[in-house]
Order: sequence, then structure tokens, then C-alpha cells
Amino acid sequence: MASVKIIDLVLRGKATHSYDPPLYMPTYSKLCLEPSQISCNSMNSSRISLRPFKLSDANDFLKWASDDKVTRYLRWNTITSREEALTYIEKLATHPWRQSICLDDQSIGYVSVKPEQGDDMCRAHVSYVVSAEYCGQGIATVALRMAMCRVFRELPCLVRIEALVEVENKGSQRVLEKVGFLKEGLLRKYGYCKGEIRDMFIYSFLSTDKIM
Repeated sequence: MASVKIIDLVLRGKATHSYDPPLYMPTYSKLCLEPSQISCNSMNSSRISLRPFKLSDANDFLKWASDDKVTRYLRWNTITSREEALTYIEKLATHPWRQSICLDDQSIGYVSVKPEQGDDMCRAHVSYVVSAEYCGQGIATVALRMAMCRVFRELPCLVRIEALVEVENKGSQRVLEKVGFLKEGLLRKYGYCKGEIRDMFIYSFLSTDKIM
């Protein structure tokens, strides 16, 4: 599990900006695989998919978003009611790129990519989280691979995606490294979450990098 701009990697507001198309589009050297070709530790990866959230996901969303173990590294607090869950999902309609991670079309988490604005819109932050019930099964890794295959096509101005991870969040670090993110270094006392300023590792993935 991770935080955008502190992994959860949650994101602030709607990115509303216009831009002139770049003079060139980057070429992608990475191989984008079909879901059935992406390996998963303990299940058929064809059961895993990414799609936009729906209001009908509210009950499934509440199951994992109300778990303190899941929200530990997220900027937002646990969600405690179906009404809160519905409000949160409605707000996601304004998000540039946030997808529900689904197992057999049941929402069990999310993966999110939020581009910067203006001259920095070539760069984005990624976040992801998976229900505690499904941790350790390779689902977050599969979902992040799927996201990397899609997001550079769907947001063609992107060149670099960043992830910030708490030093103690070993599981999220393993997910990023399995997908092919490069650990660039340690940012000391960089991210504020849950009342504490934390040390963060910064990872990156470029449009020309290969998905592992």
C-alpha cells in the first residue's frame, strides 16, 4: 500500500488545466502485457482488473476503507459509514486518473495517478492500496503493472511517474521494485501523515522504462 505525495501516494483536488501538445511524443520501450500474461503469486491474474469506481461499489469500498490497517499510510482517515463512502466515490469523478482495483469485478482497492500542473505536467504521482484481506497475494503488483501499461497512453504528456514511500513500508517498496520503479534516494523528514513528519523513499518510472 502506498501514498501519492506520501504514498498512499490521497490526492488533492481536481487537476484542471489546459496545455499545448508537446512537439514530440516519447517512444515507449516497455512491453505492455495483457492481464492474462501478468503473473500473480496465488491466483489467475485474469480475475484482476482496473475500472472507474461506481456508486454501486460503496459497500465493497467501505469494507477496506474502514480498516485502520489499510489506511495507515493514507492521508485520509478511515471511512466509517456508507454515506461517507458514497461521498468519496462521487468526488472521484473529478480525479484525473483513479481506478478501482477489482477482483472478479469486486472493488478491493485502488490505483491512482495524479499529474502535476502547468510546466510540470510531464510528471505525476502514483498511489495504490489493496484490502488487507488480499495483501501478500501479488494483486497490488499486477494492478500497478496494468496501470503503467495504460497511463502513458491515456495521459500522453506524461514522461515520469513518482512514488513516495515511508521507510517502514516495506511491502509497498517491494511492489514498486517488482514493477520496475527505480529507488532514487531518501528524503529526510519529507512527508506529513497521521500527525507525524516522516522520512520517505522516492521512486520513479519513466515512459521509456520497461515494466518488469
